[in-house]
Amino acid sequence: MKSVRDHFDVAVIGAGAAGMMAAMTAGQRGRRVVVLDHARAPGEKIRISGGGRCNFTNLHTAPAAFLSANPHFAKSALARYTPRDFLALVEARGIAWHEKTLGQLFCDGSARQIVSLLTDGMAEAGVDLRLGRTIETVTRREEGGFAVECSDGRVTATALIVATGGKSIPKMGATGFGYRLAESFGLPVLETRPGLVPLTLDPQQLAGFSDLVGVALPVRALAQGEPSEAGEKSDTGRKKDKRPAFREAMLFTHRGLSGPAILQVSSYWREGEAITLDLLPDTDLMAHLKAARRQAGRQQLRTVLAELLPKRLAQMLSPALAAAAGRAEEAMLADYGDAAFAAVARVLQGFSLKPAGSEGYRTAEVTLGGVDTRALNSRTMEAQAVPGLYFVGECVDVTGWLGGYNFQWAWASGFSAGQAA
Repeated sequence: MKSVRDHFDVAVIGAGAAGMMAAMTAGQRGRRVVVLDHARAPGEKIRISGGGRCNFTNLHTAPAAFLSANPHFAKSALARYTPRDFLALVEARGIAWHEKTLGQLFCDGSARQIVSLLTDGMAEAGVDLRLGRTIETVTRREEGGFAVECSDGRVTATALIVATGGKSIPKMGATGFGYRLAESFGLPVLETRPGLVPLTLDPQQLAGFSDLVGVALPVRALAQGEPSEAGEKSDTGRKKDKRPAFREAMLFTHRGLSGPAILQVSSYWREGEAITLDLLPDTDLMAHLKAARRQAGRQQLRTVLAELLPKRLAQMLSPALAAAAGRAEEAMLADYGDAAFAAVARVLQGFSLKPAGSEGYRTAEVTLGGVDTRALNSRTMEAQAVPGLYFVGECVDVTGWLGGYNFQWAWASGFSAGQAA
């Protein structure tokens, strides 16, 4: 006869950020909770995040910073558990933190402090954490609840919270298990793809940028392409493109482009589309060029641009800029009229190129798409058609921007499910 100790009020599959938050929250409500994970240690993605210091939330968290087929879905959970709520938990544990740019909060010490915050909180709430368990099957029981067959036996539970993450960083054990589980219960799963990922260039493009590997600069990046399905309609009836532009750093790599601006724009980019880069986002380039012409008209264009751009980039772009302006590369600034300067500005501040692809799930920080939110209750994260079954975190079709937003979604969705299960 099966021991009563193998039956729990709540079983959580996944000992990542969302799963541990859900387990801790449910345990604090007096629920008997077990967490199951195939990993040998909990919170591995937390541990490596933020350069080892964990960008654990963002003070500017708002629904607009999340991608989803249903942009309204995340509103309820994000309102019920805010960045200030998680920050209060951090401070209560005595974890020192600091704010970087754009509202990003990091530990002063180690990301392991956030892992400990969650594991200690679970322990205090009586949560049973079982690691190194391979999940073989998950089924509904005739008498109600769920049965989870693990590599070391069976666990049953009245409620089941799925927090298995996405496909990003497979070397850390990421799989599509959560998506397959959702489909086995009849829930729709939207197309998944890598997000917050470096973009690659084709060999011809790379050859042109070969001297720029390691060069970084601030840019304003925008993904081009057709307007999104979520876009509002204009007066003509055509949907407006709601894709935002990102003003952050870009890095040239031996494969293509990376850096925060590129990672951000990658979540909106689709293969076959171009991206647009303003290479001088904080510069009134026309005014600068006109002033340089007045003061030192015998300078060459590339000399002036090397004061504004990394020198190697200014040199590489020099022939193309001269051609766009209809001037010889060796022409002096005095030879440039305002129209020629305007042509230079259009190239530099509307630089367009078409990436060949992305580096894929191997280096992607998140997975876009996932369990269709139309199948879930936005307040509790419970499956509409399967009472007692919940999906939280990255496996749900809600993906945040770079900068702590995805951790905040993990905390908020995990808290919502933990409050309900």
